[in-house]
Amino acid sequence: MSNHKNIFDIMKSGEEVRQDHPQYGEFMQMVANTLKLNVALNNAVDGNEVREKLSEIIGSTIDNSTGIFIPFHINFGKHTTIGKNVFINHACSYLDLGGITIEDDVLIGPRVNLVTENHPIDPTKRKSLLCKPILIKRNAWIGAAATILPGVTIGENAVVAAGSVVTMDVPKNTIVGGVPAKFIKSI
Repeated sequence: MSNHKNIFDIMKSGEEVRQDHPQYGEFMQMVANTLKLNVALNNAVDGNEVREKLSEIIGSTIDNSTGIFIPFHINFGKHTTIGKNVFINHACSYLDLGGITIEDDVLIGPRVNLVTENHPIDPTKRKSLLCKPILIKRNAWIGAAATILPGVTIGENAVVAAGSVVTMDVPKNTIVGGVPAKFIKSI
């Protein structure tokens, strides 16, 4: 890993992001700004204002067909894409440094965690970041209080049962559940 590469490109590539990277302070300032914007988001009074505030955080317009219930928490925002006709229930938390893509027609239950960030096992490097993207494909349904971990793709039409911890890709047209999530049946 070179300290001369853009820190945001390093995050998206999955390489180790070290705290001594020259842009680390800039990155932390952007996170601090996003956390401030979260306050305004979570004080919004209607769906249009929620979409407007979250659009500001992620840097692209969220379609009017998408609904997001507050509270909603996101730590960076600029690496998240949300499709059309998506529904995100209340109290979700997204750590999106590695990138989160939510395609059209996805349902996300309450208290769902999408976590693209991890840390090295090596204790001498533990404070570094390792990021991998999450992709939730069209028409998937993520049940209440599920957690999706870094690098996971949820296939088209797939269902993740409530309370599951998803550590591996979920094939399209399947249901998974448990900790860690395992195949339950095909749809």
